[in-house]
Amino acid sequence: MDEARAREILAAAKLPGTGGAGGAGAAGGGGWAADAELLSLGENAVFGLGGLVAKVGRAPELLERAEREVALAGWLAAAGVPAVRAAEEKPLVAEGHPVTLWHRLAPAVRPAEPRDLAPLLRVIHALPEPAGFTLPPRELLGGVERWLRLAGDAIDPADAAFLRERRDAFAPAAAALVPRLAPGPIHGDALPRNVHVGPDGPVLVDLETFSSDLREHDLVVLALSRDRYGLDPAAYDAFTADYGFDVREWDGCAVLRGARETASCAWVAQHAPVNPKALAEFERRVASLRDGDPEVRWYPF
Repeated sequence: MDEARAREILAAAKLPGTGGAGGAGAAGGGGWAADAELLSLGENAVFGLGGLVAKVGRAPELLERAEREVALAGWLAAAGVPAVRAAEEKPLVAEGHPVTLWHRLAPAVRPAEPRDLAPLLRVIHALPEPAGFTLPPRELLGGVERWLRLAGDAIDPADAAFLRERRDAFAPAAAALVPRLAPGPIHGDALPRNVHVGPDGPVLVDLETFSSDLREHDLVVLALSRDRYGLDPAAYDAFTADYGFDVREWDGCAVLRGARETASCAWVAQHAPVNPKALAEFERRVASLRDGDPEVRWYPF
């Protein structure tokens, strides 16, 4: 799904408030979607629509996850966790794709840092399991096949086979890990980019990977950022000091890291058909894994 296709889906959605009493259909057949501000294009296409944010799911099979994400927002609100709030109780469906609506946050006062993430994770990791719905396990490798399928012929079949082999090796190893921390609710993609620092402080965003699993999943993300994405070691140390634990001290860290690296490569692959920079980054990442080099720098694209 590229930006143009995402806008087509957005135009087909009956979004409340976008065209007066008639909804989206009253606004020139959804022509307002062409003017929506594209905020990001990743697992979802995210658009700004005045005081709302619309997230268009990349694939129809993401509907169940979108439903859970909206339910999660209500659960976190009830628990008093600073997190993004849903504007509608259920996802919309347009041409088979889920579209969720969210209240737009006030402009950020500064970029989020690892130190903003630690207290939010402490709060989340203290939560009991939610009532009324079930959090799934963190299927870190669950999207690999879908992402490689979306990549199609844009990537080398040998690279796709290599990532499938890694997935099949890491999946049972991850399932056998003995955690240091008590398992329970986790964010699942705990990075500063998923924190918005507004006038009232840090707020958690992007709830789609929320799970119930090893808390170490949330901590290995920043450890990988330190080694692969250029995170300042001092910022990482401040995060671990605030959280109270450095996941690198856990003997299962290498397994979770390897699984996450495999998933990250496959995630980039889905963008390769329409983005030459994504293809180049995918090839860089796969080459570093083939070479067994844990410090080759990875980049956004």
